[in-house]
Amino acid sequence: MRTVEVDLGAASYPIYIGSGLLKNDFCQQHIVGNSCMLISNTTVAPHYAEVLSQQIKIDKTGECLLEDSEQYKNLESLEKIITSLLEQHFDRNTTLIALGGGVVGDICGFAAASFQRGVNFIQVPTTLLAMVDSSVGGKTAVNHALGKNMIGAFHQPQCVVIDIDTLQTLEEREYRAGLAEVIKYGLIIDAEFFDWLQQNIQLLMQRDSEALIYAIERSCAIKADVVSQDEKEQGIRALLNLGHTFGHAIETGLGYGEWLHGEAISTGMILAARLSEMLGLLSKTDVKRTTDIFKQTGLPTHIPNAMTADRFTELMAVDKKVKDGVLRLILMESIGKAVIKDDVSPAQIKAVIETHPA
Repeated sequence: MRTVEVDLGAASYPIYIGSGLLKNDFCQQHIVGNSCMLISNTTVAPHYAEVLSQQIKIDKTGECLLEDSEQYKNLESLEKIITSLLEQHFDRNTTLIALGGGVVGDICGFAAASFQRGVNFIQVPTTLLAMVDSSVGGKTAVNHALGKNMIGAFHQPQCVVIDIDTLQTLEEREYRAGLAEVIKYGLIIDAEFFDWLQQNIQLLMQRDSEALIYAIERSCAIKADVVSQDEKEQGIRALLNLGHTFGHAIETGLGYGEWLHGEAISTGMILAARLSEMLGLLSKTDVKRTTDIFKQTGLPTHIPNAMTADRFTELMAVDKKVKDGVLRLILMESIGKAVIKDDVSPAQIKAVIETHPA
């Protein structure tokens, strides 16, 4: 087992990474109070809810299951959790446990931030994307029809328990989508990690345990370091959004769930790399390396037919990264070095979209 610490002073917490962790008492150690509710979905719960519940020895437990899809990451699902907590008479000394992918983790975290003005929660991610991204850092949210993750709060978990065994039941499309977030860390901060990914991408595609544990540990360590410097995304944490402004536009424009998050940001990161080259920031060689690794994973590198340049700019104008009417984009100066740019014009964005290879 590996442990990564998210250093946030009094709000610090560990990330446990390994095999067979659901059969141990890591969650039990971090439950605050004598009651907890397990939040999961109808796909994940039949596989893992019972084995996790067997390790929890407290007076009162409950369970709330959500439907499984990005389209259910909404206020209705949040209300379902809150209603379950109230109907079963849970109080503010309750711990919520999120067992599932990023949708479950985000909704459960937001419910924990909202219920009685805030209760504790634990992240138990079961998808690769959630393990390396959404379960770490305390961002919680639900979607709105007009924009992704527009309703939410920063609320840090008590711990994150990553059992890589859960990836064995993850369908291939979901698994590949998670690799997009792993690759992102190499692109934005760690060129050596990107080199390692290029050399070991086939092992990761085969879900090799040793390669997975290293890739997850390195991804979490990078994110933990960034979050510890900038918890509320006032500066450096924005670098974690490489490709996300383009990607969120695709998710919103097509309808949530049509493209998975990792699929959308795969194309988004390539668009960001090509825009970086267009602006004279990034070399053609690095654009090719960026594109090639996403092609190796089988992730999308094209723009959906339904997404016009005008539709992109319309949706990007309401992105969370717009401040005082100015869109901040995360671009690249080299592999391993991302930068924040707030001087990119809509015309330049349209140009990179209109010239993107089919």
